[in-house]
Formats: sequence, C-alpha cells, structure tokens
Amino acid sequence: MKVRVGLGFDSHKLKRSGKLIIGGVTVSEDMGVEAHSDGDVLCHAIIDALLGALNIGDIGSLFPDDDPSLKGVSSLKLLEKVYGMVKEKGFSIVNLDSVIVLQEPKIKDYKEHIIRNLSSVLGLEEGLISVKGKRPEGSFPSEGISSICVVLLMGDG
Repeated sequence: MKVRVGLGFDSHKLKRSGKLIIGGVTVSEDMGVEAHSDGDVLCHAIIDALLGALNIGDIGSLFPDDDPSLKGVSSLKLLEKVYGMVKEKGFSIVNLDSVIVLQEPKIKDYKEHIIRNLSSVLGLEEGLISVKGKRPEGSFPSEGISSICVVLLMGDG
C-alpha cells in the first residue's frame, strides 16, 4: 500500500453581494466572493490537496478561470470529478482535516451540514472529516476568506 499526503489552500476576496458558499452550504445571503465558480474556498482547498497528493497539478490547471463553462459552477461538482480521479488512480481518502479562516459569519452552525455534504461527495465517514472555523483576529484584513486542507490517501496506485 502507498500513502500520499496532500496540502491545499484557497482564498477569495469577499464582496457585499451574492451568496457565501462553504462546503456546498450557503452560510450568508448578504455576501459572496469574487470568483469564477461559486468560490467555495473549502472545496477548492480540498481539490488542491487531493490533486497535490496525486501530483497531478492544481485546481487552476484542471479548471481554469477563463473557461466559460465553469462560470458559477458548483464546487461540489468539481470536487466530485477530482474524487473520481483519486479512485481511478487506485487511492482512497483516509481522512481530511481543514480550517476555514473568516471573520464573519461564524461557521459553527453550519459545520454539520458541511461535513454531511463532503461525506456524501467523498464517500467518507463523517467522523473522518474535520472542519474548523477560525477568526483572523486582526492578523489579516477581514475582507477575505481562506481555507487550508490536508488529506491522507492510501492505495495501491
């Protein structure tokens, strides 16, 4: 069996319009992000972590932001495609750990729903998915949102 670790990161600037989507869950109807897709930083970080673990590029090379067919696309759909690649390469996810950095809104009321969404897409038990929210506490501008994720893969690929 082979073991692979992947690290992913994503960030977007917030705007005072649109919807803020994290892990496929709308956490705000009053703010969104500047992005080509739905701008789901958590899904994007997970995608980059999975692609990094497989050493097959990054989200920008696989889903370029100048592709009109990806305008407004659900990042859960993109994550589903990437997870298919993980399985094709002979790997499965052992666990996933993530952090979302955002001043407002707090994500604690949305975490269970986010984890259920990710579990459904990734075929992974909810207890193997960690989603943590952190406030920047003035350490960087509050006009943004970011996420970091690490995944552990195991397989015969």
